[in-house]
Amino acid sequence: MKETLKTKVLHFDCFAGISGDMALGALVDLGVNPDELRRQLSMLDIDGWKLEFQRDERGGIGGLHAVVDLGTQTDHIAHDDAPHDSHHHDHDVPHDCHHHDHDVPHDCHHHDHDAPHDSHHHDHDAPHGCHHHDHDAPHDCHHHDAPHGCHHHDHDHDAPHDCHHHNHDHHVHRSWKDIRALIEQSGISAGAKQRALAIFTRLAEAEAHVHGKAVDDVAFHEVGALDSIIDIVGTAICLDLLKPERITCGEIELGGGTVNCAHGILPVPAPATLILIHGMPVRSGGFNKEMTTPTGAAILAASVDEFVSVRRFTEIKTGYGIGSRRMERPNFLRVSWREETAPPPVSLQSAVKPWKTEELVLMEANIDDMSSESLGFLMESLFEAGALDVTFTPCTMKKSRPGVIVACLASPAQLDGLRKTFFLRSSTIGFRETTVNRLSLRREETSLDGDFGSVRVKTVFWEDKPLRSKLEYDDRARLARERGVSLEEVERLIRHPR
Repeated sequence: MKETLKTKVLHFDCFAGISGDMALGALVDLGVNPDELRRQLSMLDIDGWKLEFQRDERGGIGGLHAVVDLGTQTDHIAHDDAPHDSHHHDHDVPHDCHHHDHDVPHDCHHHDHDAPHDSHHHDHDAPHGCHHHDHDAPHDCHHHDAPHGCHHHDHDHDAPHDCHHHNHDHHVHRSWKDIRALIEQSGISAGAKQRALAIFTRLAEAEAHVHGKAVDDVAFHEVGALDSIIDIVGTAICLDLLKPERITCGEIELGGGTVNCAHGILPVPAPATLILIHGMPVRSGGFNKEMTTPTGAAILAASVDEFVSVRRFTEIKTGYGIGSRRMERPNFLRVSWREETAPPPVSLQSAVKPWKTEELVLMEANIDDMSSESLGFLMESLFEAGALDVTFTPCTMKKSRPGVIVACLASPAQLDGLRKTFFLRSSTIGFRETTVNRLSLRREETSLDGDFGSVRVKTVFWEDKPLRSKLEYDDRARLARERGVSLEEVERLIRHPR
């Protein structure tokens, strides 16, 4: 009898969303040795932290709540000692998005948690008397998650962190370069190092897109805070210790309501989260709070091999990462070991890959009665509606008429807006939609400065090694016009200066 191939799969069930601390709690509850996790985390060149796991329950289901205790220690890295007030995410925006239920006067600004906050306090430069947070009220944008001009703490938003201290006089703004060096120079395992870099890279790329900056210029004002470094690197260590053959995930709950940021009052999900969930199956409205944070979305974007809906499997073990908030519906992340008997597609195997796999939708329409100007306008409109890519391919249609195939690649979350654009901005009365997988290598954008001026450079990586780089066309064209030379001459001057 032929033996059935079995695959050991780690599955994320994000029916109540995902954040960094929930991921840590679930993976330790699943079986990661917390002492080994702390041992590897201690190899980071940072101090002043303590990681605890507290047994708790939500909806009668028990699990672990991960708590990062910073005490009153200074959060520092040897090569970056300049403290900043980390209630600010962007040096260019006003300090107006640190919202803590300001209906309460500042001289008695309450936390009012469901459970006592033994020592959760904020040590601001300007004393607010009794500075507490009403964490049962909408927390708008208050979590340590990512610098979208919002104040984010990636610790489940509204609820008790017990001993989760924040000495804000000592928080620092860390660039992506700083965090990358911190991880690369640490003594954690090679697999954990690769995973941690992959998660932070996804986050840096999303923030760069939101703020219109080069990736290396992104400052992780809050993700760079010690507690969130522990969340992300800790999750990477857990995944490396578990060593799943594949990682899968189901539909992800984003939550609902709004977040109040320097960008204005925006609907959930936050801007960086929206970019990170491209290609993922998501839903919203199950909760009236932000349930998936940028850190949680980055963990999934960098780690999941396949997003699945229906699957045959044998459940082996389940872990629960308890969220801080007590809500009408259970608030936890469920992670489980599964054994699948059907072999997965070859392209989706292995725990860590040098490419990212996204499930996208290809929309195609055959058109033979639009002018070139109208087609150009259609392409612009599709990009404005959220298309990831738009191409035109010549074709021959019925009655030997020359036509064009308009192909649009999109994430599932953008489909309705693109469908509307197809019907209202083109002459088509129907189009095709096909689910496709897109595999892409990691890219980073940096700046190159010299006598010629400044140009942006995009570099593609295979694992951690640069594969090739390309100078940004717009910058080359600008310099060519300024100097009255060709594009080729500009590139020669930049790459081989005299």
